[in-house]
Amino acid sequence: MTELNEVRATLDHIEAYLRETLLPFWIERSPDRGVGGFLTYFDSQGRPTGETVKTFLMQIRMLYTMSSIHRAGLDDGRCAELARMGAEFILDHYWDDAHDGWIWIADRYGAPLVASKIGYGQCFAMYAFSEYFMATGDERGREAALRTYDAVGRHMIDTQRGGYYEIMQPDWRPERPGKFGGDRKSIDVHMHMMEALTNMLEMTGSETHRRRLLEVIGLIIGSMLRAEDRTGYMQFSLDFKPLPAILFDVEWGRDAEPEDGLARPISYTSYGHNVEFAWLLLHAAEILDCPLEEYAGIARSIFDHCIDYGIDRELGGVFVDGPHNAMPAGTEKQFWQQAEVLVGMLDAYRLFGHDRYWDAFKEVYNFVFSKFVNMAGGGEWYERLDRSGGPIDDALGHGWKISYHTVRSMAQSIKRLRLILQAAA
Repeated sequence: MTELNEVRATLDHIEAYLRETLLPFWIERSPDRGVGGFLTYFDSQGRPTGETVKTFLMQIRMLYTMSSIHRAGLDDGRCAELARMGAEFILDHYWDDAHDGWIWIADRYGAPLVASKIGYGQCFAMYAFSEYFMATGDERGREAALRTYDAVGRHMIDTQRGGYYEIMQPDWRPERPGKFGGDRKSIDVHMHMMEALTNMLEMTGSETHRRRLLEVIGLIIGSMLRAEDRTGYMQFSLDFKPLPAILFDVEWGRDAEPEDGLARPISYTSYGHNVEFAWLLLHAAEILDCPLEEYAGIARSIFDHCIDYGIDRELGGVFVDGPHNAMPAGTEKQFWQQAEVLVGMLDAYRLFGHDRYWDAFKEVYNFVFSKFVNMAGGGEWYERLDRSGGPIDDALGHGWKISYHTVRSMAQSIKRLRLILQAAA
């Protein structure tokens, strides 16, 4: 059993880092005073780059961050104020009155630049606005979350094959096939739908939201994970046949280009994404008030797979992706996988009590704080590093890299470390 003094020291370090360094980085730099919303483009020194395009994802994830930190009691009140500012900017500029749903990209002042309906964004609207309501009691959050849920139910559900359409035109017609994504589904969007529906259920207690949540969990487990090890395929045909993963024309990330420029093979899986799904699944079970044992076996299989193949046992940190059943050829490390694996390994240690999970947590934790965290630039994490920790993409923020993964990881780690100590008391 891990020494509790080590757990306490880790908790103290993460809490101090979050309160004194990471949160101030975003609270002081990101609000677009006088205009509204947030600007999240920062170079390696933490300086604004001058870019002002406002993606929906940056706005909605900043809303989630500020709301969740306030709800967790980890701020001094400033996050609630910024959450209200962010909610007002989103509500004023991103809702499509003609067709329903949220547009994808606007300029600094909220004028639409890309009016596509991206399922990823609709999920995060439910997630963030429900969090905002639960954090502040502002009824506009509840109304926006329910309005989004209604639009998703009318426009995104694939009533023929199950699941959700993901990339759609402004009027919700499916996009063209191929790189435009109209003929594909992904585990990514369905996982975030699970995440959003978990928050919706927590907010409302609605039996309808409960059924929808159980439905998407069943779909992911039954159609999107490999039976052998419960790792996830990345992309699928509309009827859930696994496909090589492509980069879509409409983006929502800054991942490295696949080696062949076109696809990651069916045999590849994302270690960080798998672990993120596992801990979100366990959280969903708590909100559903169902026994954790129902999903613990799936989660443990995922955690063990990440330790066996995804974590760099020599240098620390988590690789981006690789084969389901072999060590990865690529050795780059991206910020968000580290963030999710930290949370997942604490869940694994808390639930199963084996030191291998604490050791895995510490291997990632040590790499994050020695390599990813850029204290010279204000304390946010680099986007992407090589295996030994040299920056490949040294941005600290941009239109897709916001506070969401890093701040949430620290807040969720604090929660779990406290639970570990409480259980041992």
